[in-house]
Amino acid sequence: MLMQRLAEGIDRTGNPSVIGLDTKTGYLPQGVTEVAEFNRGIMDALCGAVAAVKIQIAMYEERGLRGMADFFDAAEYAKEKGFIVIADVKRGDIGDTAASYSKAYLSKDCIDFVTLNPYLGYDSLQPFFEDCGRYDKGAFVLVKTSNKGCADIQNLMTEGRPLYEAVAQKVTAWGKGYMDGEYSRIGGVAGATYPGELRRIRSIMKECFLLIPGYGAQGGTAGDIAAALDGNERGILINSSRKVLLAYRKSGRDYRDAARDEVLRMREEISDAFANSRKDRQDLI
Repeated sequence: MLMQRLAEGIDRTGNPSVIGLDTKTGYLPQGVTEVAEFNRGIMDALCGAVAAVKIQIAMYEERGLRGMADFFDAAEYAKEKGFIVIADVKRGDIGDTAASYSKAYLSKDCIDFVTLNPYLGYDSLQPFFEDCGRYDKGAFVLVKTSNKGCADIQNLMTEGRPLYEAVAQKVTAWGKGYMDGEYSRIGGVAGATYPGELRRIRSIMKECFLLIPGYGAQGGTAGDIAAALDGNERGILINSSRKVLLAYRKSGRDYRDAARDEVLRMREEISDAFANSRKDRQDLI
């Protein structure tokens, strides 16, 4: 079952990180001419160090058919290497359009999760949810994103609470129909850049995995995340993309070795932050 495989993968690697393959052609080091070659090298280097990869489709769509071929090459290779694969597509539409978007990704063996935008409401998400049950797949629904402008919409007050809290409650309720053991197949996206909001979302979405963007290049820290989650490291995936893909530029080493070193550094940093958070909580008791 998908959620058990995800949890076991995190336990096996000791790492709740997910690495974003947000690969632009400008990221390629000297001597590497193809995005597919770069992605495969990254994944070869990260086997055993992380359980999951997230592939941001925008970086592939901009290159047309060749880019989309690289997108699916990355997804298929990731599955061959044993990674859980998140297709970061942020879809959300109604009727047959939603059903077609869902089939485009969730019917593929190489993709385990998609990301979804809930703005159009439940009927725009239902085809994805149903396919999650049908194909043993999952989805992460945007709740509180990591970008600076998210408050323009997500913090609007509705019925005495910010909109993102209302979305978190709805996603949690919808997800109860798609439980897969301890966790729902339907999780949420909550940014590391807003630790106070992340704490409130976790208190609502207790049976949902959280995909946490904003760590690293966007300014969110492991300490922020650990404090917001009260030292509880379960049920989360912390995304990092550029700091891993471009680690070779800072170190001067081979891009594969530099990426693995960065992931192992992240694993230690995250583990230490959660251990310190748990200790701080014990000291207060």
